[in-house]
Amino acid sequence: MDNDKQRQEVSLIGRLFSMEALLLLMGLVSLVYGLVQNVMINVFWGLVIIPGVFILSKVRKKDWKKHWEELEAEQKARQRRQDAKRPPHE
Repeated sequence: MDNDKQRQEVSLIGRLFSMEALLLLMGLVSLVYGLVQNVMINVFWGLVIIPGVFILSKVRKKDWKKHWEELEAEQKARQRRQDAKRPPHE
């Protein structure tokens, strides 16, 4: 069961170019630029974006876990219905 889930997860390259990674990079660039150039609005946006990425990541991970649990429960229910329809082999 775990192997199936691992195959369905996004590949390493997909994760590197994911929305979270791009947002994190944008937040870091904004923060560094703001600190180097003394532009406080960039520092502010960097400090807002960086924690937001981690919150987004946690929410998405939780939602996917719930999705897989619901999918597994649905598949088990479908299998039980199919097994109940089949006549017993004697």
